[in-house]
Amino acid sequence: MAAFDLEEQEQISQIKGWWEQFGTLVTGAAVAAALASVGWQGWQWYQGKQTAEASALYAVLQKAASEKNTQKSREAAGALIEKYNGTAYADMAALLSAKVQAEAGDLKNARVPLAWAATKASDPALRELARLRLATVMFDDKAYDEALAQLQAPTDESLVARFADLKGDILLAQGKREEARAAYKAVVTALETTTKSESAALREIAQAKLDAVGGAQ
Repeated sequence: MAAFDLEEQEQISQIKGWWEQFGTLVTGAAVAAALASVGWQGWQWYQGKQTAEASALYAVLQKAASEKNTQKSREAAGALIEKYNGTAYADMAALLSAKVQAEAGDLKNARVPLAWAATKASDPALRELARLRLATVMFDDKAYDEALAQLQAPTDESLVARFADLKGDILLAQGKREEARAAYKAVVTALETTTKSESAALREIAQAKLDAVGGAQ
């Protein structure tokens, strides 16, 4: 055994004392750090696996949609929403499946994924779009009050005019011409200075509707 002078022995004693006091804490911290690293890597792997599986299932939905297969579309979208609702694929699946159902005239089944997306989609902008589409489906189903309930002012500025235009259509269907006129006027005003072709087209349509119900008064 190597011989130590008094100063070295004192240093060794201090180190031993420190280790006896804090060694367990240091070891625990090291273990915790190692576990955290492993946990993070595991979480990254899990997220990647979820995304890959969701992508594959969304491809199945796209194929079913292109074939206008309403049942397969519902099943694929339902699986995405149930198992992968934390991914963007679930959000997109809800809108796509609803589109397939609505185009087939199945308004009841079109409502289901839109109702989910309107409240639970991960993307706030997509939630607003889902509300608009859900209101459209309800309007087509003559559920006017339910449709209007979905059309509370959106936070997405790009959808304000579209919300107001649909609101005008619903109010007019209910025989509320004055309120419908106000809604159409809001569309025209909101898009007054737009240069986008799509928005300009909506403004012209809203202006025609406004003129049909008596014009701006």
